[in-house]
Amino acid sequence: MTITATPTPGSSLVSPANHALILIDFQSQMSFATKSIDAVALRNNAALISHAAKGFGVPTILTTVAEKSFSGPMFSEITDAFPGQKLLDRTSMNTWEDAAVIEEVNRIGKTRLVFAGLWTSVCIVGPTLSALDQGFEAYVIADACGDVSDEAHERAMERMIQAGVRPMTSLQYILELQRDWARAETYDFTTGVAKKYGGAYGLGIVYAKTMFGASEGGH
Repeated sequence: MTITATPTPGSSLVSPANHALILIDFQSQMSFATKSIDAVALRNNAALISHAAKGFGVPTILTTVAEKSFSGPMFSEITDAFPGQKLLDRTSMNTWEDAAVIEEVNRIGKTRLVFAGLWTSVCIVGPTLSALDQGFEAYVIADACGDVSDEAHERAMERMIQAGVRPMTSLQYILELQRDWARAETYDFTTGVAKKYGGAYGLGIVYAKTMFGASEGGH
C-alpha cells in the first residue's frame, strides 16, 4: 500500500485551540519539599508555560490546595500571567475530585488537557489518570512538575506514560503552539517569552538578534 505524505500537522500535536491547561498547586509549601528539580528552574518553567498559554489564548485553570491554611499562595510567575483570574482552592489532593474544577473543565469543553504542577506523584498522577478514565486526553509538562525525590518524579512519569499520558517539556510547549516561524502575528510574542524564560535557547535568540539581526521566520 502506498502512503502519500501531506504537509499537515499530526493530530496529537497541541495547538492554541485544541486543549486546556491545568496548573496545580504551584505553592510555597509544596515547593519546599520538591527535590527533583531546582526551585529556580521550576519557577522559570512555570512562568514560561503560563505566559505562553496566556499569549496564545489557551483556556487555563489555576488551582491550589489549602491556600490560606497551609500551602500558601500560587507562584507569582503564574498569577502575573493571569491577572485577576480566580484560583480554585481545594481540599482534595486529586484535583479531579473537586466539583468546582470539574465544572470549569466542562465549561471550557476541551477533551485534550495539559497538566503541570506539584507534586508529580500525587497532584498530577491523580487527575491525569482520572481524566484518562473518563475519556479525556492527558498531557504532562514534565519539567514544570516536581516531587520530593528524583525517584518519586520518575516513577510517577512512568506510571502516567504507561497509562497513556503524553509527556512534553516547557520549551516544547510554547514552540509547539507557535510551530511555524512564518506566523507573524505571534512571532514576536513567542521569541519574547523564549528570550525571557527559555534559558540557553533564549540567550541564543538574544545573541542572534543583537549580532546579526537574525530571525527564524525571515521577518
